[in-house]
Amino acid sequence: MKILRNELKNELHIRTQKDFPTEGIEFIDIMPLIIQKETFKEIIDKFVEEIKGKDVDYIVGPEARGLIVGAAVANQLGIGFIPIRKAGKLPPTTVEKQFEYEKEYGKDKLELPKLVNDTYMGKRIYLLDDIYATGNTMKATKNAIEDIGGIVVGQGVIMNIKELNNAKDIYSLLDINET
Repeated sequence: MKILRNELKNELHIRTQKDFPTEGIEFIDIMPLIIQKETFKEIIDKFVEEIKGKDVDYIVGPEARGLIVGAAVANQLGIGFIPIRKAGKLPPTTVEKQFEYEKEYGKDKLELPKLVNDTYMGKRIYLLDDIYATGNTMKATKNAIEDIGGIVVGQGVIMNIKELNNAKDIYSLLDINET
């Protein structure tokens, strides 16, 4: 993981913004990693390597950065991708399940779309997102999928902020401490 491990530490190809989106929160922006084609390719390749052989039917990625990474990984694996969207962004007739969860800076509500000609029942799903902080997005997504019969076979993130959680079952490309 040459590009992620070395360049990220040496050149800090991530941005942080204090007091965003609310006071007291330091937002970590992974978009510079995605903008750099070599780094983005490496991220996708690492996730593909982790997931292949796990007999996964779908990759699920929550809005917004999970959509970018998840769709690219699903494409490389030749499997389906399910976008998890913020409430109200999907037509009401397509919503399978809505779920609310607590974030570091407030509540959010996401929706699982209905699958075209398919059901979540018994489908093997791998969750992908950008950052695992408190883990509430991933936990809520996992619970929602399992509530409607899906089987979550793994979870992965680009970055895990270890001091904010005690995640042991999350595949992470980069573990950091916030301070």
